[in-house]
Amino acid sequence: MSADGPPWPPVRGSTTITELIRRHPDGSATRLLSAIGVGCVYCGGAPREPITLAARRHGRDPGAFLRVCQALDDGWPSDELIAAARAKKPKEG
Repeated sequence: MSADGPPWPPVRGSTTITELIRRHPDGSATRLLSAIGVGCVYCGGAPREPITLAARRHGRDPGAFLRVCQALDDGWPSDELIAAARAKKPKEG
């Protein structure tokens, strides 16, 4: 988080990918998304796509995806959080 500007609201499921990237100008959000194995940074939908929708589009658990993004506010997430967000959900049906 930036010490110069106003504090960001908590990361929620409705936080967009672009908002996540903007709140971490050091590039950590971009590195995290790469570590999770999603190309959201380069997607045209990033400005309007919420974190949980991005997770579903990539076959990931939205809760795990959200938790790893929230953890970024406190530093780099643990390997366990990253692994959980990276894991593909089994297809239903």
